[in-house]
Amino acid sequence: MAIFFRRFRQRFARRLLKLRDAEPGEVVLNQRRVFILPTRAGLVFGVMLVVLFIASVNYNLGLGFILTFLLAGCAVIDMHLTHRNLAQLHLSPGRTAPVFAGEEAQFELHLHNRRAHDRYAILLGFIDTDNAIEHAIDVAAHAASNVTLSASTHERGWMPAPRIRLQTRFPLGLMRAWSYWKPDLRALVYPHPEDDAPPLPLMQGEREDGRGAAGHDDFAGIRPYQAGDSPRLLAWRQIARTESSALIAKQFEGGASSELSLDFARLPRTMDVELRLSRMTRWVLMAEARGLPYAFRLDNLHFPPAVGPAHQAACLQALALHGLHAGDDGAGA
Repeated sequence: MAIFFRRFRQRFARRLLKLRDAEPGEVVLNQRRVFILPTRAGLVFGVMLVVLFIASVNYNLGLGFILTFLLAGCAVIDMHLTHRNLAQLHLSPGRTAPVFAGEEAQFELHLHNRRAHDRYAILLGFIDTDNAIEHAIDVAAHAASNVTLSASTHERGWMPAPRIRLQTRFPLGLMRAWSYWKPDLRALVYPHPEDDAPPLPLMQGEREDGRGAAGHDDFAGIRPYQAGDSPRLLAWRQIARTESSALIAKQFEGGASSELSLDFARLPRTMDVELRLSRMTRWVLMAEARGLPYAFRLDNLHFPPAVGPAHQAACLQALALHGLHAGDDGAGA
């Protein structure tokens, strides 16, 4: 029964408040999408108007009628201005940056005001989230404003932007106008890096500078620096002597292979899948921090040895979406 009533309330709310699914592109808050009701102060103000009107009738007070209708006119004007402050506002999604599970996902939103009047004190915030913090924003006439909303992340994968509520009580606070918007926007959530991960799985005979064991590599000269070379290979003396800004690296011959391989299949199968993904995530970050070129293998996906932001992003995205279907948003492994 509880499930039935919850579904009934959800359907009733969707029809009454015209809640929509994710809307791609730019959205306009037309008249039917903006709702308005009196605030608590507005209800008290209405009760005061009724009392003033009854007193004016009982005592036949001309000034009382003037005051009553003057205040009532102010309330009507306030209702119009409150509704106009939100109606016909254009909304569009912005950009999102990948984050790690447990961090705050940042969703950028754009508000466009194509009318000749300014809009003040518009409150935006996610609903049904752990940190439902509202941000106040003003939008000048024929201008645009940007706002970034945060949402907590708990699982890896694609996280869609939660539903947004826009509301305003401008100018007198007697009325509250609000509307809902669910942008077609999502953030990529990487697995949380393991806190106490073991050292990188360097192959036997390797060192962290990308060379073989001591005594097995021979210095063969210098060469131009190539993207992906370890910072430990830089020939600082030769760089200091050259007048150009080009980097120079040392070159060695012989010895063990310098390839670092991060292979998901090599991890113990007794480990939880999410823990293995977290360890791989930490190893990717460690290899990037040390400038070590690394190969990456996850099931049928294989990346050759490389280092850099693009390689790191590709590996982390593969870890984030491992075992998830196209429509999944959380961890499903």
